[in-house]
Amino acid sequence: MRIKGRAISRGIASGPALITSQPISFLGGVDPSTGQIIEHGHELEGTSIKDKVLIFSHGKGSTVGSYVMYQLKKNGVAPCAIINLRCEAIIAIGAIISDIPAVDQLETNPSEIIRDGDPVLVNGTEGYIEVE
Repeated sequence: MRIKGRAISRGIASGPALITSQPISFLGGVDPSTGQIIEHGHELEGTSIKDKVLIFSHGKGSTVGSYVMYQLKKNGVAPCAIINLRCEAIIAIGAIISDIPAVDQLETNPSEIIRDGDPVLVNGTEGYIEVE
C-alpha cells in the first residue's frame, strides 16, 4: 500500500516501524552513543531507534536536537527513516544534515495503518511511504 505525503529529507530507506504517539526530543531524550530513548517516562524509554523507521507526531526541545540526530548517524545508531505527522524545523534540519529520509503530512495517519515491526519503505525524495 502506497501513501502519499510531503517530502522533507531526500533518500530512500526501509526497515521495521517503531511508533510512538508522543513527541521526541533528541537533545536529552535520545542517547547519541547508543540510539536508545532515555527520556524518563517516554513510552519508548529504553528502546533503540537504530535502523528503525521512526514514526512520531513531531519533535520537541532545543535546536541542538538537529546536531544530536547527526551524532546518531555518525555513531551508526540513527533511525533509517522518519515519518512525522507534522515535521518541524528541528527534525527537518536534523534529517537533512544526517541523510535520513523523512516525510510528513501523509494522506492517512500512519498510526492507523502501521504497527510496530511492520516493514515500511520511506521515499523522502518523492514524498511517499509503502507499507509492505
